[in-house]
Amino acid sequence: MRTSRGLPCSILDLPTGDAMRVFTAAMKPFALLASRSEDVAADEEYASFLRFTGLRPDQLARIRMESGRFTPLDLDDYSGLFLGGSPYTASIPTEYKSDEQLRVETELGGLLTDVRARDFPFLGLCYGVGTLTRLAGGVVDGTYAEETAAVEVRLTAEGRDDALLAGVPERFHAYVGHREACRVLPPGAVLLASSAACPVQMYRLGANQYVTQFHPEMDREAMMTRIDVYRHAGYFPAADVDQVIVRVSRADVRHSHRLLRTFVERYAG
Repeated sequence: MRTSRGLPCSILDLPTGDAMRVFTAAMKPFALLASRSEDVAADEEYASFLRFTGLRPDQLARIRMESGRFTPLDLDDYSGLFLGGSPYTASIPTEYKSDEQLRVETELGGLLTDVRARDFPFLGLCYGVGTLTRLAGGVVDGTYAEETAAVEVRLTAEGRDDALLAGVPERFHAYVGHREACRVLPPGAVLLASSAACPVQMYRLGANQYVTQFHPEMDREAMMTRIDVYRHAGYFPAADVDQVIVRVSRADVRHSHRLLRTFVERYAG
């Protein structure tokens, strides 16, 4: 079983590039569970994960859940799992979900049940909040939805002490854009970060299961792609697209990216 201690201190003390080289030969790959059917958005998402994790393509398996059945998936084949954002809305009534979304949710639910049972390294971004929160007994709805923007995220006392957030300032900016959010934490969850309009921006279950409502994988280039692809999807009024571009372009979100590299550093090997 993985422990919250992650890598040996002698490895973590190395500069990031050196630490990654140590594990290049022996590490199991990580997996990115993706569900964006638009190729341009899916490719940009994968490129962003590669860029900010420091992984090579052969070290990050992309699993496009929307394209067909993706389970069973043997967790022993991977160092950890990432779950990317999604156009799916987890909290809408079942009758409004497509057959594709229902299949993905069923398969993903089984996989995350295994993740929870083993406390397997997991980092879910945005859609991860919807899926893990509902599965673990919390409440997700539209109460704290946020339009596409860059917001100030504040670490809690527990967040300041959490190893995954090492090196991240107590206050930093990150991109958001979501129609649902966690309103009630699952039992046993530890709140790690909040924002003014969304009380749950990040939490941890067990020692190794993390979710963020914000998008640490997104930089300005990735955000521009998302805005273009999803401008009519309800994340912001389509007529306001120029204003949205201006406000997100001014944001400095570089500190949010650190989470992805730290996750790899902790669990590779």
